[in-house]
Amino acid sequence: MPEVSIVLVEPLYEGNVGFTARVMKNFGFTRLVLVNPCKLGDDAIMRASHARDVLDNARRMTTVAEVYREFDFVVATTGEVSKSVCTPMRMPYYSPAEVREIVADIDGTVAILFGRENWGLANEELKRANLICTIPTSDVYPILNLSHAVGILCYELANLPRGEYPIAGPVQMDALYEHIDAFLDRIDHPDFKRENTMILIRRLIGRTKLTIREASTLHGLMRRTEWQMENREQTSYKGEI
Repeated sequence: MPEVSIVLVEPLYEGNVGFTARVMKNFGFTRLVLVNPCKLGDDAIMRASHARDVLDNARRMTTVAEVYREFDFVVATTGEVSKSVCTPMRMPYYSPAEVREIVADIDGTVAILFGRENWGLANEELKRANLICTIPTSDVYPILNLSHAVGILCYELANLPRGEYPIAGPVQMDALYEHIDAFLDRIDHPDFKRENTMILIRRLIGRTKLTIREASTLHGLMRRTEWQMENREQTSYKGEI
């Protein structure tokens, strides 16, 4: 099954971290990652209750960039979604139940990213996510407590079947995105469209869960296209002489 880690980005209140550890253990999850968290003390320990081991064994990271470097697949959660597909930062988005279906057959590491209690995840932290998840809530009071949101995701992801195939990791995917970005230069893609285009490409490719072979094939197609473009340019130039 996928190795799922719950990642809290700069949590503000130690009680929420403790409650998160508790609800994780309720549903069989033990991998907790804390990115630049608040100070944890007696309140976190008390709220964790019998999940003290999850709290004590939590990994510490300094930045969200470390999460993206390490995990094969990153799901970023957000309460605020884009209103149009023309604004791709928080679009398309999926419910927790849909996330389960998408990650179920991954044989690799999956991070579920939760933002700060007061303003969630910044656009820069969302930009590289493979998938955007939002929890459908009432318009009357849509804001969930951090640990409650974690509990909903853990409930949906509990008892996942064993993953069927390994996916391309962050090193392979970063190399592919860099190649695509360079390819956009070759075809004179407008600079003012570049950021949105790369976000859309990350969203599209990210949710396909490419294998290493598939990522390599895309590299090969672009290299072949670049070779054809280069040779045609040389032929055209010689013809003009």
